[in-house]
Amino acid sequence: MNSSTIAILLISYFLVLLLIAKFTSKSDSNEDFFRANRKAPWYLVAFGMVGTSLSGVTFISVPGWVGETEMTYLQVVFGYLVGYLIVAYVLLPLYYKQNLISIYGYLGNRFDAKTQQIGSFFFFVSRILGAAFRLYLVAIVLQEFLFSDMGLPFEVTVIISVFLIWIYTHKGGIKTIIITDTLQTLFMMAAVVFAISSILQSLNLSLVEYLRSPAFENYNQLFIFDSLLSKSHFIKSFIGGMFITICMTGLDQDMMQKNLSCKSLFDAQKNMVSFSFVLVLVTFLFVFLGGLLFYYSEQNGFGIPLMDGNPKTDLLFPEIALSGDLGIGLSVFFLLGLIAAAYSSADSALTALTTAFCIDFIHIENLSEERQQKVRKKVHIGLSFLLVLVIVIFNRVISTNVIDSLLVVAGYTYGPLLGLFCFGMFTKHKIAAKKIMAICLSAVVIIALIAQIPAEKIGGYVIGYELLPLNGLLTFSLLFLFKNRS
Repeated sequence: MNSSTIAILLISYFLVLLLIAKFTSKSDSNEDFFRANRKAPWYLVAFGMVGTSLSGVTFISVPGWVGETEMTYLQVVFGYLVGYLIVAYVLLPLYYKQNLISIYGYLGNRFDAKTQQIGSFFFFVSRILGAAFRLYLVAIVLQEFLFSDMGLPFEVTVIISVFLIWIYTHKGGIKTIIITDTLQTLFMMAAVVFAISSILQSLNLSLVEYLRSPAFENYNQLFIFDSLLSKSHFIKSFIGGMFITICMTGLDQDMMQKNLSCKSLFDAQKNMVSFSFVLVLVTFLFVFLGGLLFYYSEQNGFGIPLMDGNPKTDLLFPEIALSGDLGIGLSVFFLLGLIAAAYSSADSALTALTTAFCIDFIHIENLSEERQQKVRKKVHIGLSFLLVLVIVIFNRVISTNVIDSLLVVAGYTYGPLLGLFCFGMFTKHKIAAKKIMAICLSAVVIIALIAQIPAEKIGGYVIGYELLPLNGLLTFSLLFLFKNRS
């Protein structure tokens, strides 16, 4: 597929999003932007959240990771499922009971305004990095197959990508995103199903024949029970996945903002439970696709694509889909899915970051309605520039698989939030805000040092995603140790 066709698809898709934004942002009110007036249908929220959770990382990086890890990523995903149930029946009731806009308002109510800002700060760092990871991956694909041919540098690609997102979200916010994410999830799911069908047809295999073939056996390892020392042992992956979900969904303003737009707690819980089962199924399809991609590349002489002279498995799916060997249909579906993946994660992240900054740091509710809108729009623009800057930096430093990098970073940035929320929920103690910030930062530093310990120094034990619950436990313990004495 040539760059002109890709550009036409991108423009057409963007015009559809603009049309949706026009009909969902007529009032331009803060209540619409932050909570969609709490009238969002739960089933639309659930379906749209699938696309937000998957993002470009799952769309490209998970299939590319299968060559190294086979299907063992699903061990983490099974942990996600339990984590979603905890979010639905422990955290959502807490947020609805206090009628929160920003979930970090819970910390303000439980402790004080400074502690609310500390919680929001760690979300801020987490979500900026997470959104940048997700959009970075899509930007390098657009750069490779579109903007390079136009002679545009990577930095311009990123600016264009973020600008397009800003344009259709700056008025409607979460009300617009609930609708656009529904459309984008549909495109993502259609793309993966079409890709699986196209590759099987090209290989002259039915689904049943492939499942019975030696080719599938090369990529179908699901569980690892051999040694607890392994990074990917089932228990470590499962527990890590559970806490990743509790933190990256339940303690994350981005994901919770959609849930808080539902009409009632019961609707929000229905949304969360149904979304969790659909997400597991869809992630399985992406992992299954990964095995097919590697088998297809072996059969047709496709090497692992190079980026800056280094193999980049994240680019395997784009390389095969856009080469044209499997037909123009796959190229079109892939691009629609890719663009959807980019926008469905980054648009909601930008809205959530704007919400958290306005509510937790500026206390926008104390301003006049007119002033609120002006401040909100300025914050939205400023955060768009910040997102561009972080993505450009990532382009210079990232060398590993993006999904792995994303989950590892979550262990550092979400751990303090986990410990802080648990301290608030499961104890009645108070603690000074200045102690809380020092403790949270100390926990991150200690966990970073632990992560650098060579496996041979600790009996061959390879540290994995259990860093996140360990970080939360360390933060909780330090908070309890230095709590205010009565």
